[in-house]
Amino acid sequence: MIDLLIAGGGPAGLATAIHGALAGLEVVVVEPRPTPIDKACGEGLMPGGVRHLRELGVAVAGQPFHGIRYVDGVSGRSAEGLFRAGPGLGARRTDLQAALAERAAQLGVRVLPGRVGQVRQDVHQVGAAGLTARYLVAADGLHSPVRRGLGLSAPRAPRRPARYGLRRHYAVAPWSDLVEVHWSQRCEAYVTPLAPDRIGVAVLTSDQAPFDVQLARFPVLSERLAAAAGTPVRGAGPLRQGARVRVAGRVLFVGDAAGYVDALTGEGLTLAVTAAGELVRCVLAGRPHAYEQAWRDLSRSYRTLTASLLWARHRPRLAPRIVPLAARLPRVFTRAVNLLA
Repeated sequence: MIDLLIAGGGPAGLATAIHGALAGLEVVVVEPRPTPIDKACGEGLMPGGVRHLRELGVAVAGQPFHGIRYVDGVSGRSAEGLFRAGPGLGARRTDLQAALAERAAQLGVRVLPGRVGQVRQDVHQVGAAGLTARYLVAADGLHSPVRRGLGLSAPRAPRRPARYGLRRHYAVAPWSDLVEVHWSQRCEAYVTPLAPDRIGVAVLTSDQAPFDVQLARFPVLSERLAAAAGTPVRGAGPLRQGARVRVAGRVLFVGDAAGYVDALTGEGLTLAVTAAGELVRCVLAGRPHAYEQAWRDLSRSYRTLTASLLWARHRPRLAPRIVPLAARLPRVFTRAVNLLA
């Protein structure tokens, strides 16, 4: 019998598959899209994520970065926090997913085309996609069909504006070895170095407006990019998606399917890869229910810091003070950056 049946062949699903295969489990991934899979994403791996990928034997091409810089989108005033635990990595989403898929194939993981559809389970096994397994891992993304199908999506918080992400690549050399987060009154723009001749710019916003309209809110950044060739825009959202639980019988959730606050701190990929290892550890120990607490422990800093920044972001008097406050308290800012690293 299959030990782990995984719904979704993105980074979270493939990282879980690799962890499982390395532990000697029989793993099958069900994914409707061909490799490589693209997605609107900030495309930055924090140092912890880079370290975990290395431990899994996954080699990803990309551009190292050494910290985070907050930039006032109008004045250009900035604050920097450098990593203490080694560099992060800017990597195109397609390169990351392809590298994970290659490593999974090396370990004998089967990837089948298709969708999971209806899930049936009892105390001994779970059935989905015409297959039977000991456990089903839902790694099927922000709007997880498995989570919705089981009635486990948490209701959206009232009076909280939805947030969306837009991403474009530019054929321009990175001007910094840091990820820059440019702040305006209404949105943020993330600049991630991806290669010696390419950067990624991801805009997070509550306003549903075209990318160029959003970018114009950052005069310092838009001036830098005025002559650069850009790729088509990809979008995602609404970003905040809640899950009632991470474990429901023999179904476990990982990655964005496990619940997502916002991309504001850039920790989504790292949390997904790390949580995948905890999920497999709990299954191997015969204590899958323990994964709920393990996920909460792993994600606590992400959830706390992200929620705090969003709270400030949605208050007109506080939002313009985020960058100046970080600049006045460099040690506090560096500590916060390394809390997520």
